[in-house]
Amino acid sequence: DTVIVEAGGLYALPGLCDAHMHIESGMLTPARFAEAVIPHGTTTMFVDPHEIANVLGLAGVRLMNDEARQQPVNIFVQIPSCIPSAPGLETPGADLGPSEVAEALKWPNIIGLGEMMNYPGAAAGDPRMLEEMSLTMAAGKTVGGHYASPDVDDGFHAYVASGPADDHESTRESDAIARVRQGMRVMLRLGSAWHDVESQITAVVEKNLDPRNFLLCTDDCNANTLVFDGHMDRVVRHAIACGCDPVVALQMATINTATHFGLERELGSIAPGRRADLILTDDLATLPILEVYARGRHVASRGAMTIETPMINWPDDARHSVRTGRRLDKSDFVITVDKSPKDNLITANVIGILENLAPTRHLRFEMPVVDGVVSIDVEQGISQVALVERHRETGRVVHGFVHGFGYRGSMALASTIAHDCHHMIIVGTSHAEMAMAANHLAEIDGGISLWQDGYEQATVHLPIAGLMSDSPAVSVANELENLTRAMQACGCSLNNAYMQHTLLALAVIPELRISDLGLVDVNTFSLTEVFV
Repeated sequence: DTVIVEAGGLYALPGLCDAHMHIESGMLTPARFAEAVIPHGTTTMFVDPHEIANVLGLAGVRLMNDEARQQPVNIFVQIPSCIPSAPGLETPGADLGPSEVAEALKWPNIIGLGEMMNYPGAAAGDPRMLEEMSLTMAAGKTVGGHYASPDVDDGFHAYVASGPADDHESTRESDAIARVRQGMRVMLRLGSAWHDVESQITAVVEKNLDPRNFLLCTDDCNANTLVFDGHMDRVVRHAIACGCDPVVALQMATINTATHFGLERELGSIAPGRRADLILTDDLATLPILEVYARGRHVASRGAMTIETPMINWPDDARHSVRTGRRLDKSDFVITVDKSPKDNLITANVIGILENLAPTRHLRFEMPVVDGVVSIDVEQGISQVALVERHRETGRVVHGFVHGFGYRGSMALASTIAHDCHHMIIVGTSHAEMAMAANHLAEIDGGISLWQDGYEQATVHLPIAGLMSDSPAVSVANELENLTRAMQACGCSLNNAYMQHTLLALAVIPELRISDLGLVDVNTFSLTEVFV
């Protein structure tokens, strides 16, 4: 019954490995995500499901692992390490600690601990963080890193000493060099919004550091990037375009990753005893993915799947997770001050967007006050941002301001994706539209929705945990394309602006964020006021 494949004139390559990623960022379930990336040559993924863990807890992680295990490719799961990611600064839908990590480490298919985002806690010897890492290392598994600070002095050294073996948050050549010098592996990231390969690949191609210490990953790729641009094949092509030798770039996306996770006897190379995860291509530099094999089965041909990806039945509590507790009104989004300040101006702390980068800037602007109400100053490029608690039905609404989206007119964009706690986050120029968008998402059990002049303009439906869809990737991608056009019509020209939108609540990456407890100064890991 052996099938002979005549591949004369073609290159056979190991299947591509994504060293660090979040399936939920694709807005797809594991089965639908696999269906989208297999034709692009991805046969192995190392995934951290901390998005669903923040909504559904350990039960959500188990659901992700259950569906991942059924796929025809390798989807290894890391136990989320920081739920919440910023203790005391946000309120997630669940809390995972050492006991949950210990339980999950007994499950099949668990490869290690997810990114250790609480880097100040880890560096300071926080007992909870150290116990989670100790349990993982005692089990012979890998601890993932997340060091988002530009500081590479004592705090960084202490963080590395605490246990994380890799990092994907570096953005500069000097960051990459510092991590390799301290014994970490550097994960060079090209996602939908994060473009960190070009600025760091020079450590290999110009400074001649050993490429075995460098891996390629996506971290966050949404559905339209997967459908229209690719997955790990896109990252490899980009590394090559940045001057990396094609074979070295492929090494960073295959054997290096397998070795890092202790799987070099299983994955990452074409050799006896390894899984038959193979790609056939006719050019190493442009890397067209002609045929894909996974575990010896022919799984994709010329961009199309040749088999199906099995799906689990997602339970009702996963499909009805948006619980705001009440219907919101435009008055919930009005920001008032006790008395009108001098000259009717008040200084506000404002979140500043940096295009294609995860960090934000901590800005200050003078905001106009009219009859005690702080106006949304579109002329200065400022929109209002609000976060609505959606896990415990408190109905709590927290306010702030954001600069950089460029919105004009009367509009609002709401999302139940709000890394990492995934409350509902709304950015708008109109209080009425902000209420409309928020109420709409509560009614449809989650997603992303843009409203303008009182009408729905575009919606991405994400009924599973308010994060994912079990529809085909192309359907989600088309909804995302409609959303992008609607955002552009409202004045926003940023690349992957909705990714920037969803990260406004990420309280572990500097400088300023918003949580369900208020504005967060991530440089000091403390809450701060909206107005100076």
